[in-house]
Amino acid sequence: MRNLVPAVALVLALVFSGSARAHKVIASVYAEGDVVEGEVGFSNGDMAPADTLVEVFDAAGAKIGESRTDKDGLFRYKPSGRLALTFRADLGGGHVAETTMSADELPGGAGGAAASGTEAEASDAPSAVSASAVPSSAILRAMIAEAVRDEVKPLRREIAAYKEKNDLQSILGGIGYIVGMFGIGYYLVARRKLRQA
Repeated sequence: MRNLVPAVALVLALVFSGSARAHKVIASVYAEGDVVEGEVGFSNGDMAPADTLVEVFDAAGAKIGESRTDKDGLFRYKPSGRLALTFRADLGGGHVAETTMSADELPGGAGGAAASGTEAEASDAPSAVSASAVPSSAILRAMIAEAVRDEVKPLRREIAAYKEKNDLQSILGGIGYIVGMFGIGYYLVARRKLRQA
């Protein structure tokens, strides 16, 4: 019985330390026009505080720029060249958000060439409506991109929170299996001792 008390204490400590872990840090970046836009926050839906410093590093680890988050945890950075960028933000309490964007994902890549080809096709097509009544394809594309981005932001937060929840469930499930195996082992040992007595 004396050996059971430390084992139970250890299991309880593991369970409570797992549930005390409240959230993970999330960070994401994406190309938006000629800038890189990103967001920093926690998987429980809380975003980084306003004016949080976001540092930008190149592939060699040299700092090449910085940005600040707004009240929604969003930041913008205009890259000066086509190279892989790493964005890092210290949210305090040991929480550091870090994400990388490859050079292929940067603004002005293949997507920009495809867009300019679409604009040329649109300008060659005959139009029955006056040019002043219809926004240009670039303006229309920007309006659509902004609307989609606004709709996707809450979904990204919900997906991160869902991943966090499932991670915690997996940890607690694993602890449950360990406790169950310990219980079965304890039962078998006790039963063997009763037979011997």
